Amino acid sequence: MIAETERTEPGSYFVSNYPPFARWNTEAVPAVLAAFAAPPTSAPLGLYLHVPFCRKRCKFCYFRVYTDVAADDVERYSQALGREAELAAAQAAVAGRQVKYVYFGGGTPSFLSVKQLDRLVERLHRSFGWDGAEEVTFECEPGTLSEAKVQALKRLGMTRISLGVENFSDAILEANGRAHLSAEIERAWGWIKAAGFANTNVDLIAGMVGETDESWRRTVERTLALDPDSVTIYQMELPANTVFVHDAKTGGEVAAVADWPTKRRWVQEAFERFLDRGFAISSGYTVVRDPERVHFRYRDMLWEGSDLVALGVASFGHLSGVHYQNATHWDEYLGAVESGRLPIARGLVPARRDLLLREVVLGLKRGSLDVERLTAKYGIDPVAEWAPQWESLAREGWLAGTGPRPVLSRAGLLRVDALLHRFFE
Repeated sequence: MIAETERTEPGSYFVSNYPPFARWNTEAVPAVLAAFAAPPTSAPLGLYLHVPFCRKRCKFCYFRVYTDVAADDVERYSQALGREAELAAAQAAVAGRQVKYVYFGGGTPSFLSVKQLDRLVERLHRSFGWDGAEEVTFECEPGTLSEAKVQALKRLGMTRISLGVENFSDAILEANGRAHLSAEIERAWGWIKAAGFANTNVDLIAGMVGETDESWRRTVERTLALDPDSVTIYQMELPANTVFVHDAKTGGEVAAVADWPTKRRWVQEAFERFLDRGFAISSGYTVVRDPERVHFRYRDMLWEGSDLVALGVASFGHLSGVHYQNATHWDEYLGAVESGRLPIARGLVPARRDLLLREVVLGLKRGSLDVERLTAKYGIDPVAEWAPQWESLAREGWLAGTGPRPVLSRAGLLRVDALLHRFFE
């Protein structure tokens, strides 16, 4: 875990949940299974699918992914996803509930063929259905797309397409192990725009190995030229299980990633350019063209405590107030699903206070906190409950105001993940 340091050192920076994953354990598996067997909650229900295949492993990637896989293995896994959906949908806590949002993540969901996607989506509709979903997001890697596949995604009901661009410099893409080059970005984006999806997003990463002021400005300008509905900009980090860190441990040097002040400056410069073009800031990472029309329901519902049924190897879910993760290895995951068992590997039963703190921590990543909603939901005023933390944020200049609703300053929003740990208990 990286605190307020200047250099980009090996470790995790991005906060994606609370309590931290280090507290999750195998002893909680019976409680997770009991949560699946319990009556349903009134929380919105989402569905996440992890597709762990990639053409190459990015050198900064820390997710469970597989490369150089045989076609039979890809087919076997896609069949397992469909079977796991059937198992999960039959549980008492899930059966009959309307799915509010769906997210295909990875890895690379667009790695699957059109035929595999057709079969998988058909099985998902039989199990869950998402005709009433407010959003169906699908992540794509440019080089895995074809015009026919993009048209199939539109036909299959995807409403939000997120393209993993990361950078427009071919030299930087190659140095960081990306599978695609800039020409594939332009070609894929033409197909995406022509298909007319309701929401299009471009992912960028500030501070990749080899990044310079000039190359970053070019990437921002070329992204503006694509005219997406939203842009998500992550700051490069070096988790311990990445290729970059592994190479350093085996005799090489730690990759020359830009320091945190430089990365924050680059994101700030990008935000300013997008604001000049009519975008609005939606979170510490995201700008949107039209906040009234363009939403990210997966993010917003998940951060506000929705249930999330997670499908696929190593995927993370949350049901009836209980956190869980699926089996993290190929054989364990497939063995469980193919024998008719939910592939739960570990979990955590958080206290009610933990759940409130989770919404405080994640909610701040949007830049402000809905105190009225949280107080009504949990019966605790988070401003009063964590007064010392708010006071320290204000004293250090990371808050623009507290009022009835704490609001991060722009500088605070750019470093939000480094600020959240002071709330951890």
